[in-house]
Amino acid sequence: MPGVLYIVPTPVGNLEDFTFRAIRVLKEADLILAEDTRTSSVLLKHYDIHGRLESHHKFNEHKTSEIIRDRILAGLNVALISDAGTPGISDPGFLLVRTCVEQGIEVQTLPGPTAFVPALVSSGFPCDRFCFEGFLPVKKGRQTKLKTLAEECRTMIFYESPYRLVKTLRQLAVFFGPERPCCVSREISKIHEEHRRGTLTEVAQWYTDHEPKGEIVLIVAGKE
Repeated sequence: MPGVLYIVPTPVGNLEDFTFRAIRVLKEADLILAEDTRTSSVLLKHYDIHGRLESHHKFNEHKTSEIIRDRILAGLNVALISDAGTPGISDPGFLLVRTCVEQGIEVQTLPGPTAFVPALVSSGFPCDRFCFEGFLPVKKGRQTKLKTLAEECRTMIFYESPYRLVKTLRQLAVFFGPERPCCVSREISKIHEEHRRGTLTEVAQWYTDHEPKGEIVLIVAGKE
């Protein structure tokens, strides 16, 4: 009888942001796949989870997805986690899920932490309609993407590196207009959590003067 693939969200900051079900699933799984075994080991040790751990990340998922699929078909129950948040959301996971779904394998995705939801709600922008854009293209297709999004009426959600944040805010100001409201949520669920609100120009200037650090979610208001 085939096993099950469990997609298990992990805390994006505070280790207490973990569900009882997630802990049970990880303790009962025959195999835990982690984006970075060193990072995940800290979480697993905290919750006294000692299951078999293997790596599954963006550099090997094209090779390992079919191997994992066959192991699940042979009866193994496998749990997939990422460094933080929900696997598949700007993290490895999509290829393995698709591979398993195509073979009729049961996939159970647990509800749990993901960085963009608290950032969206805390922004004060409309939450009834929004689009998640993840990371913008670094080079090829970036300007084309920004031109298209300039006409987007829904609230927009981006993930961004602290090293590119100021550049991205300035580019958005060019394409969306300098007065477009935005909110930068930094270090969600961590000690130094911060939500910086203002126009694209104002927030870009703030982070020019105050070097951004940590994990960042950028929320931008849609076109009126």
